[in-house]
Amino acid sequence: MSANSQGVLLCVVGPTAIGKTALAVQLAQHFNTEIISADSRQFFKEMCIGTAVPSPEELAAAPHHFIQHLSITDSYSVGDFERDAIALLDELFKEHPVVVLVGGSGLYVDAVTKGLDEFPEIAPGVRDALNQQLKNEGIASLQDELQQKDPEYYSEVDLQNPHRLIRALEVIQQTGKTFSSFRNQQPKQRAFKTIKLGLTAERELIYDRINRRVDIMIQEGLLQEVKGLLSFKDLNALQTVGYRELIGHLETDTPLQDAIDAIKQNTRRFAKRQLTWFRKDPQIQWFDYQTPTAEIVSALAAQHKELQRS
Repeated sequence: MSANSQGVLLCVVGPTAIGKTALAVQLAQHFNTEIISADSRQFFKEMCIGTAVPSPEELAAAPHHFIQHLSITDSYSVGDFERDAIALLDELFKEHPVVVLVGGSGLYVDAVTKGLDEFPEIAPGVRDALNQQLKNEGIASLQDELQQKDPEYYSEVDLQNPHRLIRALEVIQQTGKTFSSFRNQQPKQRAFKTIKLGLTAERELIYDRINRRVDIMIQEGLLQEVKGLLSFKDLNALQTVGYRELIGHLETDTPLQDAIDAIKQNTRRFAKRQLTWFRKDPQIQWFDYQTPTAEIVSALAAQHKELQRS
């Protein structure tokens, strides 16, 4: 790529279980390029089955980055990811006119494409009090408080992730303003052009795909994976759908089938919130999940000269 040309970051987004990974691999092969994962759940090498990490065949079909490169004991924030992903893109664009970014973590996609919003410093006591509230009253108390004080963010956030709830509430309590009011600030200028495409389907079909994926995860040994991580249950990485419910099964009298049903329900809720997040972005061009890759490439290239040249 010439020094004065602008690289294109082709972002593939959408709800969980919709087929983003498969499309990203096909796009990477079409453009002879590499893939950056923006799925924060797939960063951790100890978590494989429950995070739907790309298969060995998919990983071999195109170079991937930010897949199982961390341990669950590592401290790694979305700010760290923004820094590392931008540095990697600077290198990749020296060799590739197009790079593919894929993931369902809207915050992580935004961190790369727009940059993170600036939030106020939080006094340590505020976070400590919220952590104590979580311990004493449970996650439902945090959910109720967020719903009351910031219904907009409540509609988007993963309500089962206490880390995200506490992050929002500490900003609200520190400033007296909603967490939402600090978001969507002026985007940072990037040295590349961003093109976004989303995969979608009818809601019932998405839910059916989710239910089938959970069944497959159980068959592949998700319960055994969680048993091996039980001593790390309090780490933030384990506060995620699929792991949290099975930890509950292992530590209480919750029947396994009830835990599996809860995983399906919470994953469906997560997918709904993913769509709420992404559908607020007018830059995303949506395609049915069954649209052939060649048709997607043609539709995007018709609108973006950068892809026509690649």
